[in-house]
Amino acid sequence: MQIANPHSEFKPGALTAHGFPDLRPFFAPKAVALLGATEDLAKFGGRCLRQMLDFGFAGDVFPVNPNRPTVFGRPCFPNLSALPARPDHVGIVLPAKACIDAVAECGRLGIPYATVFSSGFGELGTEATLAAQAELVRVARAGGVRIMGPNCNGMINFVDGFALTSTATISGPRRAAGDIGVVGQSGGAAQVNVMWRAQEMGLGISYQVSSGNDADMDLLDYAAFMLEDPHTKVVLMLAERIRDGARLRLLAARAAELEKPIALIKFGRTEAGARAAASHTGAITGSDAVFDAAARQLGLIRVNDARELYEVAMLLRRRQRPAGHGAAALAISGGNLVALTDQAASVGIAFPDYATETAAKLRTLIPGFAAVNNPTDLSAGAIGTKDTFAKAAAMILDDPAVDALVPVITIAPNDDIRSVTALSEASDKPVAILWTGRSAADPTLTPEGLIREGHAVFRDALPCAQALARSMDWAAFLRDRTAPPARPAAMDQAAARRLLEATPSGTLTESASRAILACYGLHGPAEAVATTADEAVAQAARIGGPVALKILSPDIPHKTEAGGVLLGLRGADAVRAAFATIIANARAHAPQARIEGVLVQEMVSGGQEMLLGLTRDITFGPVLTIGFGGTLVEVLRDVTFRLPPLSAADAREALETLRLAPLLHGHRGAPACDIASLAEAIARFSWLATDLGDLVEEIDVNPIAALPSGIRVLDALVVKRDPAA
Repeated sequence: MQIANPHSEFKPGALTAHGFPDLRPFFAPKAVALLGATEDLAKFGGRCLRQMLDFGFAGDVFPVNPNRPTVFGRPCFPNLSALPARPDHVGIVLPAKACIDAVAECGRLGIPYATVFSSGFGELGTEATLAAQAELVRVARAGGVRIMGPNCNGMINFVDGFALTSTATISGPRRAAGDIGVVGQSGGAAQVNVMWRAQEMGLGISYQVSSGNDADMDLLDYAAFMLEDPHTKVVLMLAERIRDGARLRLLAARAAELEKPIALIKFGRTEAGARAAASHTGAITGSDAVFDAAARQLGLIRVNDARELYEVAMLLRRRQRPAGHGAAALAISGGNLVALTDQAASVGIAFPDYATETAAKLRTLIPGFAAVNNPTDLSAGAIGTKDTFAKAAAMILDDPAVDALVPVITIAPNDDIRSVTALSEASDKPVAILWTGRSAADPTLTPEGLIREGHAVFRDALPCAQALARSMDWAAFLRDRTAPPARPAAMDQAAARRLLEATPSGTLTESASRAILACYGLHGPAEAVATTADEAVAQAARIGGPVALKILSPDIPHKTEAGGVLLGLRGADAVRAAFATIIANARAHAPQARIEGVLVQEMVSGGQEMLLGLTRDITFGPVLTIGFGGTLVEVLRDVTFRLPPLSAADAREALETLRLAPLLHGHRGAPACDIASLAEAIARFSWLATDLGDLVEEIDVNPIAALPSGIRVLDALVVKRDPAA
């Protein structure tokens, strides 16, 4: 095969306007080749080719194996160069060492995409296998080839009828394409636990990917393609790792723009789970608490297991956006309503009282039906009464306080079931049908059938409540979404950067740390550095009033533990004695420490001691910690995480999520804190993290005092990054 250099006419993986590659030729090639093709169904290459042919791929299929003249009745070619036409996508089922040469040949022939199924690369975690994976990627990029894998189980395109995978989940007649995309690094979890089980319950899948090690393209690339695809309404992700937090933020922003939700399972919640993920696909997971907070901030719908993943998709795909977290439910079974109410309350769903007009209408349906509550138990009065259930449901849906409806069906006549589905079809509000039983007369009318028609049907109260709550959360995220935060005025990024660049790597002193914070408008009390007891006495007199003395040493970051802090000092004798004590304590605690003096600082009393922190996450880079601080921070552990930058409104929302947030509003006679100033300070700190995150390893502002008027930075520690790290 003589093929001209293709790069003048097509750039493999060319970026779309949203920063992700255009993967249309990858998912829907006109021609595909399989290296390692065989008729032996005990081998991966045999199963993969058989599945592709049985799935009904209409394009050209080129088996490649130098040892076979034909495979499944098709001509088999000795190598890629012998093919009669250039494929868009090549599957590679070869020993690991041969895969690198195969990808290099793809590059020489201008083949844009390859899926490397073979294992024996980074998932093993050895120096040799990691080097082999790096070489595979280097060769691919040198040749302009984008690769999926290695160590993967391929992809399925139900929309165009193309499958490049060995999975038995697609054996038999091809299922109809649906509106849910599924991406994951694991083959079994994504293809069986999610895709196949979703299809078994009546849902339809548009595309599915099991991407393995993600050495080149990763699950964010495949998810981005699915978001842009008109057939896909919801994307489900199973992530053992996400390498690039910035690209995840980009993907989440695009999902919100298109109003196509991404629901995901992020493995590695526990230390044991993180180790399992690492051994499976070479994953390195970051802090789970950080990821959890970031997911909420970005509008990603994080769930706990595969069942919850596809059941929330069942409701989200209907694209009905509840206006709030208020639901209504009705049934002829009071026990089911009690179970539903308990489960719904546990996930943040309320059952508001009906409007007076709604209650009056409901009373007209059943004589003597005086107690009209939400949830609504129609009880025996509705049994055998034509259309009562449907009429009551319609009345309830019209109530302005009701954002979603859960009609509960047990064993019911077809007419009653169909009246509920008609209501579901016509409603602008979500209708989550909880069907615990069956049709009273027609065994062919099943929950699976209703789901295939497009309805959201649940068999148990907890899954129903979970899916409805996630739908409400997603709608709230879309409603509350604002423009990116604007940079506050009066911040001197250049000055802060000069101060940082002028210091060596490692821990800065408190005074140097607070000088950097001051560039962003984060100021502390009056202070001065003293190197002798006489200087300390003079500085305390200049400040006036009670003072605090603190050891100043880059080698003693935790001053309190070293006996390096004394508070509330008044008068020359007290200051002189404190100076001597602090120096002696510091030398006893760390004999080799560099001591630059003692910080003499104005005492600030009152308010709440808060914490602001900056740390580096393996996925997202700089991450903010916001919470209640002081010496009990490790005991209280009342903190939340956010990705910078934040607006003051974002910061205020973060503060209100803290368990002790009521203390900021005043408690038992204590004055309220200046929450507006605290939120503004957090916003400014978030811009410091955004601007200087490349230079900073860690920042600990603890405490920052939230006073009745304003804030004061009482202590700060900045750790500069080592450029060589």
